Amino acid sequence: MKRADYISWDEYFMGIAILSGERSKDPNTQVGACIVGADNRILSVGYNGFPNGCSDELFPWAREGNELDTKYPFVAHSELNAILNYRGGNLEGTKLYVSLFPCNECAKAIIQAGIKTVIYDSDKYDGTPGNIASKKMFDAAGVEYRQYVHSGREIRLNV
Repeated sequence: MKRADYISWDEYFMGIAILSGERSKDPNTQVGACIVGADNRILSVGYNGFPNGCSDELFPWAREGNELDTKYPFVAHSELNAILNYRGGNLEGTKLYVSLFPCNECAKAIIQAGIKTVIYDSDKYDGTPGNIASKKMFDAAGVEYRQYVHSGREIRLNV
């Protein structure tokens, strides 16, 4: 008889997204993303951080101050990194699991990449202009989005 307590696909893929976010060196916000094909195979993952070749020691991690002294003009978001990390062709019809609802810039990339479903964990910026813009673009482009429903299951890693 098979095990009955195995994790669901949503738990698995959101877990991969959250675990990927743990690679981020951002001291304030760690976001991870996981792109999944129709056959429930992981196609790509990403996390927020500076572009390749841009030293984590030379670029700022600050959230406030003069814009060029903050992380915002330099950090690539997890969703964009997952899209850019994919080497297999097109992402048409795929699903994206992400630990934070996508910003409006990432929403554009998601739509252009052909991703059709976004499953997100936190929507902490709900109601902000960028968040409203993301949802408006997703609605117009036919991208479905839904919040991940926590099962309450605790999964431990001992690495």
